[in-house]
Amino acid sequence: MKKAISLLLIIVLFSACKNKNQTESTVVNEVKKEDIITSIYPESITKVFNAHGGIDTWNTMKLLSFTMEKPNGKEVTILNLKTRAEVIETPDYKMGYDGTTQWVLEKDNKPYKGNAKFYKGLMFYFYAMPFVLGDDGIMYEDIEPLTFEDKAYPGILISYESGVGESPDDQYKIYYDKATGEMAWLGYTVTFGKDEKSKDFHFIRYNNWQTVNGLKLPESIDWYKYENSLPTEKRTTVMFTDVLLSKKAPEDSIFKIPEGAKTIK
Repeated sequence: MKKAISLLLIIVLFSACKNKNQTESTVVNEVKKEDIITSIYPESITKVFNAHGGIDTWNTMKLLSFTMEKPNGKEVTILNLKTRAEVIETPDYKMGYDGTTQWVLEKDNKPYKGNAKFYKGLMFYFYAMPFVLGDDGIMYEDIEPLTFEDKAYPGILISYESGVGESPDDQYKIYYDKATGEMAWLGYTVTFGKDEKSKDFHFIRYNNWQTVNGLKLPESIDWYKYENSLPTEKRTTVMFTDVLLSKKAPEDSIFKIPEGAKTIK
């Protein structure tokens, strides 16, 4: 009788341990499954980030530099990716932002005739696609694909929360290759200096990439003519050379207001 009771207790205890282990295993599996599914970014934009090396890798970078050839010579841009401090230098002028104040330094008595506030961060934003679309305060919405030359590109509408950036009413449409996830097109509106959103989308094509420090960035981008907020034919190409992407932050002195510079209010 005692042996029977002992055997029964062993069976009960074994069953309890087994059930406990199964329960714990189920909980762990559920947590892991939830961790995989849960993300601060929607699945579609995450697919694009991953195709370009990953947003986590991008977030480890602190310095970005690139050069563009302009009619008056080379335009060199250097940025601190964390503070978004920036300096842009050309043969005719030098402009920058030290994290607080924007400034312009004219060279050889040549007046700067551009709009410094509008140009601040502009080419950086176009160049650092798609990763700048991981900034804070951005909202994402899947939209109808863009069809160009009989190929359909899935789309994502990018908009901003109120008060984010200089032009929170700006909107972007990013279109990507369904098979590879690579960014293919950018539609964008221009609302700087306006009081309302625009429905007029301009278009840039992204189809020429280079790998820099593990991340896929543009080697060139093509501006397209557009009609009814759709791209029609290529208008011009901008090349990017001497690209530097580093985990080491640039020196703060690079962005300081130089003697003789004008501050932009």
